Amino acid sequence: MAEPILEARGLQKHFAVRRGVLLSRVVGWVKAVDGVSFTVGRGETFALVGESGCGKTTTARVILRLEQPTAGTVLVKGHEIERLRGRDLQRYRSSVQAVFQDPMSSLNPRKRVRAIVGEPLIVNRALPRRAVVARVAELLEQVGLPPRSADLFPHEFSGGQRQRIAIARALALNPSLVVLDEPVSALDVSIRAQIMNLLKDLQAELGLTYLLIAHDLATVRYVATTVGVMYLGRLVEVAPAEDLFIKPRHPYTQALLSAALPSHPDVKREEVILPGEVPSPLSVPTGCRFHPRCPAALPVCSDVDPAERDVGPNHRTACHLY
Repeated sequence: MAEPILEARGLQKHFAVRRGVLLSRVVGWVKAVDGVSFTVGRGETFALVGESGCGKTTTARVILRLEQPTAGTVLVKGHEIERLRGRDLQRYRSSVQAVFQDPMSSLNPRKRVRAIVGEPLIVNRALPRRAVVARVAELLEQVGLPPRSADLFPHEFSGGQRQRIAIARALALNPSLVVLDEPVSALDVSIRAQIMNLLKDLQAELGLTYLLIAHDLATVRYVATTVGVMYLGRLVEVAPAEDLFIKPRHPYTQALLSAALPSHPDVKREEVILPGEVPSPLSVPTGCRFHPRCPAALPVCSDVDPAERDVGPNHRTACHLY
């Protein structure tokens, strides 16, 4: 494996549920992320997938230091991010950037593109105006926009162009890790492939490492190096992308893939229909969290939480079937 850029070790993020107004008390905990561990090497793309509410975005927010973890730790280039202060914290924030789902809500509508893309350079690098203008023009060309775009406002662009602006802003400080939170889900289908191709080209050119949060499995298969499947705050399967799509091991992963659109209309797959609803994160089931809905559940599944096991090269799953 390449040099580790990002490591999550036993990561937990629990949110207190309170009742009352003046004398509120904690009545429970939402276990949004509950013991997640993974490693992302330099130049790789690690994708987190799963149903809404499984903890993907919360994991990303902890890595971006927008949330403090309840337990566990996150390391970027070997440094525990929770301990960073002062200049070390500033360097971390420069080296880890994010591209969010909706570019219109993440770009200031009152500022021209030059100010939006150039702001990180002004705040973190204190560059003279001429150097900022030149760097902004370079970044815009890098993401496929003409330099004259710098004089326009975000509302003067299409959705795909606005996402290119957001990517240019994220690249301004030459980051080593970029968190992509559903970067194409708000775009037209015809534009998604263009943005994903751009991200792959930039990764190859600049040696970027991506953490991709996504629910579109076709996008994940196209760009990801490794995929982690989450269910109720836990990773149930982690594998190289092609291995996971060809031979998923965990029953939940199999159900996810069976529900996705096939790569070709003539491809026939066994349909897996899961009974019931996703349990509340306030009261997670005992044992394996997936066992109430699992079509292959064993008696042990309701009592014993399965440990992660290796089921192939770099392929591991948390399931009693193995």
